[in-house]
Amino acid sequence: MPFEIVRNDITKMQTDAIVNAANPALTPGVGVCGAIFEAAGFEKLEKACRKIGRCEVGSAVITPGFDLPAKYVIHAVGPVWQGGDKNEPELLKSCYLSALELARKHRLRSIAFPLISAGIYGYPKAEALSAAVSAISEFLLENDMSVYLVVYERGAVVLSEKLLGSIRSYIGEHYVEANTLPRPRAERQAFSQFMNHTGALPDLAEHLARPEAAQSAAPKQKKRRSLDEVVRNLDESFSHMLLRLIDEKGMTDVEFYKRANIDRKLFSKIRKGGAYNPSKNTAIACAVALRLSLDETRDLLSKAGYTLSHSSKSDVIIEYFIESGISDIYEINQALFAFDQRLLGAQEA
Repeated sequence: MPFEIVRNDITKMQTDAIVNAANPALTPGVGVCGAIFEAAGFEKLEKACRKIGRCEVGSAVITPGFDLPAKYVIHAVGPVWQGGDKNEPELLKSCYLSALELARKHRLRSIAFPLISAGIYGYPKAEALSAAVSAISEFLLENDMSVYLVVYERGAVVLSEKLLGSIRSYIGEHYVEANTLPRPRAERQAFSQFMNHTGALPDLAEHLARPEAAQSAAPKQKKRRSLDEVVRNLDESFSHMLLRLIDEKGMTDVEFYKRANIDRKLFSKIRKGGAYNPSKNTAIACAVALRLSLDETRDLLSKAGYTLSHSSKSDVIIEYFIESGISDIYEINQALFAFDQRLLGAQEA
């Protein structure tokens, strides 16, 4: 997929370039910076950086990758967090865009970023993540490239407490473990209160209903499709239905596949029609890109032989966003990553 959050060691990424969270003097540092220098060959990378000399905050420079799997290292200098009123958001976004532009100029097809400035520079992780996603998604609207945001631990992706609580509440109301029968809502809430009161099984209780969160962010109800709509298109294939919906929504092909986080080559296969059958995650990504209602999403999935199941935590999280009217696939993927679920989108196999 064009943009993916992955849990990995950035020095092991086999992309055309990896990004070093550098300091203005381009000297070896600690954390991600130190690990990259060590993996690339300390003396060789230090010599290349010394030859460049300096890089200003919000900018980026490029060197060879030397002993790294990546061909290049792009050194991007993020801002030190000073409370947020010293132009930090603009500088951090510029940092990402500068690195991406360097990759584009060198005709690179893939690049891996760390979460810049979120380490010793003190940038709050939630704000750092938001800046990264904003810059990368903006770049991908106009450019084709595989971009990875690499985090070493899952806790680096931080959702707002309100969103996290709302998703957990929705999971508690709708998620049904495999081979179990769903409890009535009142029973689930009583069980949740008992767990919270006794402190028993805290991991399970964490995912049960939180009524106050549900009331503060209740999903919006979407209009159901008519019977005529269901019957009229019974014989459509997945590809035919998808292409019809793209036209009905007045979307261009580029707008659609960018919103779906799928690459151009894969969309070309879909456009050709025929016997193409997507993976379930690709089919869901298409529904999200089209801003379909829950019923419409189920209709589209059924054309590829899939459905949304309350025994799948991933499906329940996706259902939450659809019901809430949120169709930003990057925001959905942040939530899926935080809950250790597979992300939406795809690239050509």
